[in-house]
Amino acid sequence: MLSESVQDYLKAIYSLRHENERATTNALAAQLNVTAASVTGMLKKLAELKLVIYEPYQGATLTPAGEKIALEVIRHHRLIELYLTEAMGYSWDQVHAEADRLEHAISEEFEDRISTLLGHPKVDPHGDPIPTKSGEIATTSRRTLSDAAEGSTVRIERIRDEDPALLRAVAELGLMPQTIVTVGPRTDDATFIVCLAPGRTCQVSDQIARSIFVVDAT
Repeated sequence: MLSESVQDYLKAIYSLRHENERATTNALAAQLNVTAASVTGMLKKLAELKLVIYEPYQGATLTPAGEKIALEVIRHHRLIELYLTEAMGYSWDQVHAEADRLEHAISEEFEDRISTLLGHPKVDPHGDPIPTKSGEIATTSRRTLSDAAEGSTVRIERIRDEDPALLRAVAELGLMPQTIVTVGPRTDDATFIVCLAPGRTCQVSDQIARSIFVVDAT
């Protein structure tokens, strides 16, 4: 059985590549809060296990075997997040850290039971897709609210979930996944004016807007 550390590395590499970033030594060190030397040593180990392709100074990519493991860990994580919110009354800003601790501990049977109990959900509380049991995952938008043109109407697809304070701010603004909004003008300090419904607007900082991923409303 692979260690929790190995699984964390594979998940981190997947996450960086998914966000269209290179999984470099420095990027992984920052994401996992470890030293660059530790990252180098682990990447060499993962390459020996044929879970990553590692080129010094170029970063790492997952092999099919490595990606399968990463998606299984992500499936556990996102199912746990949804279970905590739906069944245990956690708020959506509390569940990411809890799921990080629990994702390695649950069995495949426990995973299956959570999925069945929740009706085989497609997305987690933050709008991120839950990988299927077979390792398939829906594609997601990389377009943020910050990228959306003034006057466009978009649907919020997902929210970055790492920062609890950001999630609380997003909830207070009412910018939850599946919400349809119209993008208004920017103010002088780069704050967005967003219309959620006729007569209801809110001001969204660029930092928050860059953490909200959107698609065209249909």
